Amino acid sequence: MDKDLLDKLDKRYRHLEAGERYRVARPFLDYDGCHYPAGDVVEFIGASFLPYDDGLSLFVIYRGREEQIRLQLRPEEQQDMVEGLQCYLVREGARGQ
Repeated sequence: MDKDLLDKLDKRYRHLEAGERYRVARPFLDYDGCHYPAGDVVEFIGASFLPYDDGLSLFVIYRGREEQIRLQLRPEEQQDMVEGLQCYLVREGARGQ
């Protein structure tokens, strides 16, 4: 990932922290229709938000590659998923999970 982009990312978003690994506890589709099945693991790199589109990008390492998970915070898109993000992405090794 480009160092300039990396420097601009938020290292925390809600419960996500850069460098931590999260298990997909509930499957979901991102804005582009990419499927993230339950049981898969991502390592959070950072996030960025574009207010003019209500666009949220989560940058992760997924299946060994850097990926951008694009989400849109609108009711007809992924708003419900983002509002309940802690139910979809659970820190690896979290108790009771």
